[in-house]
Amino acid sequence: MKVAYVFFNGALLGKKEFYKNFIKNEAGDVYCADGGANISFSLNIMPLEIWGDLDSIDENVLKSYISNGVKIKKFPIEKNNTDSELLINYLLEKKYEKIYCIAGLGGDIDHELTNLNLCFKYKNLYFLSQKNLIFSIDKNYDFKNMKNKKISFIIYSDRIKKLNLHGFKYEVDNLDLFRGDSRCMSNIISENNANINFESGKVLAILK
Repeated sequence: MKVAYVFFNGALLGKKEFYKNFIKNEAGDVYCADGGANISFSLNIMPLEIWGDLDSIDENVLKSYISNGVKIKKFPIEKNNTDSELLINYLLEKKYEKIYCIAGLGGDIDHELTNLNLCFKYKNLYFLSQKNLIFSIDKNYDFKNMKNKKISFIIYSDRIKKLNLHGFKYEVDNLDLFRGDSRCMSNIISENNANINFESGKVLAILK
């Protein structure tokens, strides 16, 4: 599987060693969206490319990466998409199958909410922190070998139709839920093979 890691300009939630080990163990290519380069630099990680208007990246960080041959893709400050989304579109064109977004949370609330909504526009995004893995689910998802993991399902549409949860501590069958319902918070995966499926709607999964 072709994997990419994208450093956003949010907060690095957790210890640096967690992220360095995760990237080391899950082989993939590293990219940065503007100020995300400051975070990758603090981890001593060399990205392939840096994308953005470069208004958030530290000048010394930029000089160091340029001297090491990192490709810089600069855009005007006024544009129709965020630096992060421009980069994600590029990575999809490059046929990356899984994109881990690092430091995409914990910053300004408007950026954080916009970033999470990207999960529904691009189905292969996973927002990673030391405590959580956050991603969208499109009608069906299998959880394999995650027994005893905690998980919450957040309703992101007006309605979820005919929701089924199997292999969880709290199971449901053909349940309709509506935006704001908290029925699927704080569940636990109880089997090595668990599944969520539903007929229509949008769900954000938060794996703990």
